[in-house]
Amino acid sequence: IEQPTFPKITEMCVKMIRRVNDEEGIKKLVNETFQKLWFTPTPHHDKEAMTRKILNITDVVAACRDTGYDWFEQLLQNLLKSEEDASYKPVKKACTQLVDNLVEHILKYEESLSDSDNKGVNSGRLVACITTLFLFSKIRPQLMVKHAMTMQPYLTTKCSTQNDFMVICNVAKILELVVPLMEHPSETFLATIEEDLMKLIIKYGMTVVQHCVSCLGAVVNKVTQNYKFVWACFNRYYGALSKLKNQHQEDPNSTIVTANKPALLRSLFTVGALCRHFDFDQEDFKGNSKVNIKDKVLELLMYFTKHSDEEVQTKAIIGLGFAFIQHPSLMFEQEVKTLYNSILSDKNCSVNLKIQVLKNLQTYLQEEDTRMQQADRDWKKVAKQEDLKEMGDISSGMSSSIMQLYLKQVLEAFFHTQSSVRHFALNVIALTLNQGLIHPVQCVPYLIAMGTDPEPSMRNKADQQLVEIDKKYAGFIHMKAVAGMKMSYQVQQAINTCPKDPVRGFRHDESSSALCSHLYSMIRGNRQHRRAFLISLLNLFDDTAKTEVNMLLYIADNLACFPYQTQEEPLFIMHHIDITLSVSGSNLLQSFKESMVKDKKKERKPSSDEETESDSNSGSGSESEEEASKPRRLRKRVDSDSDSDEENDI
Repeated sequence: IEQPTFPKITEMCVKMIRRVNDEEGIKKLVNETFQKLWFTPTPHHDKEAMTRKILNITDVVAACRDTGYDWFEQLLQNLLKSEEDASYKPVKKACTQLVDNLVEHILKYEESLSDSDNKGVNSGRLVACITTLFLFSKIRPQLMVKHAMTMQPYLTTKCSTQNDFMVICNVAKILELVVPLMEHPSETFLATIEEDLMKLIIKYGMTVVQHCVSCLGAVVNKVTQNYKFVWACFNRYYGALSKLKNQHQEDPNSTIVTANKPALLRSLFTVGALCRHFDFDQEDFKGNSKVNIKDKVLELLMYFTKHSDEEVQTKAIIGLGFAFIQHPSLMFEQEVKTLYNSILSDKNCSVNLKIQVLKNLQTYLQEEDTRMQQADRDWKKVAKQEDLKEMGDISSGMSSSIMQLYLKQVLEAFFHTQSSVRHFALNVIALTLNQGLIHPVQCVPYLIAMGTDPEPSMRNKADQQLVEIDKKYAGFIHMKAVAGMKMSYQVQQAINTCPKDPVRGFRHDESSSALCSHLYSMIRGNRQHRRAFLISLLNLFDDTAKTEVNMLLYIADNLACFPYQTQEEPLFIMHHIDITLSVSGSNLLQSFKESMVKDKKKERKPSSDEETESDSNSGSGSESEEEASKPRRLRKRVDSDSDSDEENDI
């Protein structure tokens, strides 16, 4: 605020905004700082301050491009929510100013794009401005209603660079949120949007198709009801798929599918995307026809999941995932269960297919969560006196049943060697737990295991889930702690790139901290739980436990490197180790001694046999040689012995 031209402002803002979800004290400071910095109304005459603010915000949004915009959204949500019931709303007024000025800046950048010297810079600025507008629209779409007609022409942007595609996607997302809120929009405007979106769906790739179909869904379902327009598009791609399927069934060795592969991939994706946003079994689409469209689509997509080409399989599974969002009951079909479970369970199955199945489950859960939140908001508007929790429980029953079906296979994906598979499996479990769809106790050992993952983002997410479970259900973590430790060893075995090397239980960095240090820090506070946990680990070293040696090394590493806070903690372990050594240790030493003595006896026996054999073969000649080699004193004794023998004989 005091030094608005300081070059490090963007970097500072990015670092501050990332603390928006910290504990209450820090969250409050972050909110207050940005309220002063960005969300305080600017005097209309101070154009320079407004421009500086716009550039600062868009720079921060551009900097967050790779890491995601969740923090920015959360900040807006916090600020606007805090003044919902207030009579004076400075943040809302500031947001209106910012949105109006962002639109002005977009128009300026559009004009300056003709200047080839600054084309790259301005193109990046344009994307940042439109992305910022989308983030505002996501939290308060009413702010963009008056600018919807200004945004529409950007759907016709000629795509030659990555930035152009981003412009189209963000404009489509803005219009999806804003158009349904417009009062009496002109028919020409709506028809133009529909035509522009359809051209983009037919022409461009997956990302553009996905956002444009989503936007078309909002416009047609909520505003125009132009179902014939969408039905024609659906029939075009469905017909192409059906034709290719029939040709492939007639002659599996035919090259027709290979020759038409791009069209096949586009059709699989687009049919799925359309099924996600439109229910084609409604009378508005199919009229009086008694054909069950969802079953036909399922049959068609399932056929291509068995294709030999992995790319075709992947697109078919993506299409299935989209269809399941509109019709979740299809996931209970036996062939779907078999497909999903076989892909997740088979160790030799393609990593891409595993990831896609996990992505499908993740997207379904995200959509279901959004749908539930929207239903709650709508219900509150209609009747505040109704029991909302009961409504939520009824609508979440389907999600819970679905997750129970696939839970075991998703959890087992934690033991995959590829980090991307583990990443999506963890996302699915986190969403499932956050929505309360399953009992958390069955996930605790797996989350403890994932807390040892080498990637910080994944272990932090797993640790966060454990903290949430511990808050709600005290004692669950302690109950499954030892099982979690054993499972973490299995995860480390899967991750271990060099199978010859034993798995170690500490991080190979400066800290050398235990892999399960977070687990110990959670149990450490309760003395009874801590001692029970440590004794359980030490009992694994008992002879009767018959624990694998490599696992014992892993557990010993953890015990050595746990983050102890008081002297009593390591002394307790040392005391019990001493007891174990006095009993098991002495037995172990004795068994080693016995085995070594046996080995020595075995070595001696064959050598003594060899000596007797050589003696018998050497004869009298060798005896005389031995006599000659003996010392005199010994020889005399032998001689005297022989003399006495002779005397006795006489």
